[in-house]
Amino acid sequence: MATHYPPEWRAALEHEVERQTFHIGLVSGLVPAGAVADIGGGTGLFSVGCAAAGMSVTLIDDFADPGNETRTDELLDVHRGGGVKIEVRDVVRDGLGLAPGSMDVITTFDSMEHWHSSPKRLFAEVTTALRPGGWFLLGVPNCVNLRKRVTVPLGRGKWSSMADWYERPHFRGHVREPDVDDLRYIARDMKLTSVRIIGRNWLGRGHAHPLVRALTPVVDRVLRSRPTLCSDIYLLGRRPLDH
Repeated sequence: MATHYPPEWRAALEHEVERQTFHIGLVSGLVPAGAVADIGGGTGLFSVGCAAAGMSVTLIDDFADPGNETRTDELLDVHRGGGVKIEVRDVVRDGLGLAPGSMDVITTFDSMEHWHSSPKRLFAEVTTALRPGGWFLLGVPNCVNLRKRVTVPLGRGKWSSMADWYERPHFRGHVREPDVDDLRYIARDMKLTSVRIIGRNWLGRGHAHPLVRALTPVVDRVLRSRPTLCSDIYLLGRRPLDH
């Protein structure tokens, strides 16, 4: 799918192939041909990859991130061509706009940490939009991963660059990164069942230094059993069957 994008985007997207293949595999393992809504996926590979795998996909995003300032319509043509339904909306402010019980899976990856308002009301709507027994999959960066535990005492660990916050009229960087306890809090609030917390380590795979890129897969395999130390953490939970 990355080869279908404009040439200047392909190299960056190719770094995403392994991560997005993992995301798509999680969803297809739950509902191989179900209805999926992805929140905040932007112009990336996940939603179009799910559609290519045979799922019915709705992509919901306001497309207001800096990376979407140019050529967004052209990039989304790849999604439309793959059968993805596009909904442009600010979900925290305006809600999902999905019919109750209409989705088998709702996903959101690397989006919640950018939201300036509480997602509590939105996540209640997520539960309503899921069919009984449907799945919610939330992926976020871990605010206390192993690297940060080492670098913060050394004076390095800012979530966002100064320029992203100070020079732009609207800040779209990380507002609050969660940890594993926060994900379990969300699961309890949503009354999810069959809850799992999954840990992976993706950030080093695209690092400029070749040694970091080489070591990241090794470190990832070691840390997967300790999601509290991983750079990327996932909440997977199910809407109760009797709701």
